Amino acid sequence: MAKKTIHTLEEIYPESAVAAQRERYEKSAEEFRSIFGDSEQLRYFSAPGRTEVGGNHTDHNHGKVLAASVNLDVIAVVEPTDDNNITIKSEGFPEDSVDISDLSVHENEKNSSAALIRGVAAGFKNNGLNIGGFRAYTTSNVMKGSGLSSSAAFEVLIGNILSGIYNAGGISAVKIAQIAQYAENEYFGKPSGLMDQMASSVGGFVAIDFKNTQAPIIENIPVDFSSYGHALCIIDTKADHADLTDEYAAIPREMKAIAGYFSAECLREISRADVILNMGILRQKYGDRAVLRALHFFEENERVDKLVHSLKHQHFDDFLSSINESGNSSYKYLQNIFAVSDYTHQAVGIALNVAEHALTRKGACRVHGGGFAGTIQAFVPQDILKSFIVDIEKVFGAGSCHVLSIRPVGGTEVQL
Repeated sequence: MAKKTIHTLEEIYPESAVAAQRERYEKSAEEFRSIFGDSEQLRYFSAPGRTEVGGNHTDHNHGKVLAASVNLDVIAVVEPTDDNNITIKSEGFPEDSVDISDLSVHENEKNSSAALIRGVAAGFKNNGLNIGGFRAYTTSNVMKGSGLSSSAAFEVLIGNILSGIYNAGGISAVKIAQIAQYAENEYFGKPSGLMDQMASSVGGFVAIDFKNTQAPIIENIPVDFSSYGHALCIIDTKADHADLTDEYAAIPREMKAIAGYFSAECLREISRADVILNMGILRQKYGDRAVLRALHFFEENERVDKLVHSLKHQHFDDFLSSINESGNSSYKYLQNIFAVSDYTHQAVGIALNVAEHALTRKGACRVHGGGFAGTIQAFVPQDILKSFIVDIEKVFGAGSCHVLSIRPVGGTEVQL
């Protein structure tokens, strides 16, 4: 097992935010007591949201990504129990109570937090790990539907609770991420890759190679965007992507169909040259969009290496150019900017246009995460940050532009 780690507030949050975060945890403990009664055994856990910097829709085909945990998280106040029930009251949502003596997939729970709870517990059990009951109060500032992976943060949170309480905190961040993905795929019903969970669980700014998903290669890339005079911004278009599961699912399905022509399970097992040499039959058999999405995969995989190289050698202008190239490829080839079934709604495209104009040929911007709705990402020079925010919020409303920082710690138990 991995070494048990408990982090302090000072290790997790920026110095300027520690006092506010301590108050947040203490208020959450008060909420727990008001719901569940007094307790002397309260423990605290946190899991961050994540931002994808490079590798748009590559992880589900065993590709490469560049991602980071961010300074927004879901936290939990937890008390162990002696029964088989996991009961969670999340701020603003109905209480979930899951009997973990039954770890079968419940079809009526698909797309619900109860499914994620049951799925993570099942993943622990399937891996020979200990599980047990607890009750918890959670609160989150990872905006739901923001592209910062609130669901992955919740899954990683549950994994860290089960690790901390019933496995002496010894389950590795990679194993927790793998179990979290299993819960989302098999129980929640969303065919996500592993990037979201891995970035939340591992923490920091990391390059991940998913060629072997059972043993991904993870490299920490120390970077401070403010040292380059830029801020990392996420723009929330306020567009709902709740009904877009089929659009997301089509991307890995089409990519894997191309791979399947070569008797491969995923695109990582073949090359761009294979696709080019068989272009005619692939277009006829699978359609042009599937071919374009495959070409995006190969080019985006190479682009992650370029992004990492640029950051390691402090070539920030090259980094920004590659970010713009990534966004261009997602728009033209991956085609995850809007849903063809609802072409009248193109909030992501609008956001990219407004951001490009506000950046005045500086910085960079691209679609963020899954796409089709939700958010875009922008690297904004500090000297135009205020005007950039004003321009964005004229269109998408107050509070739609979030300035983020990289969090150095992934999912963890917290010591107050």
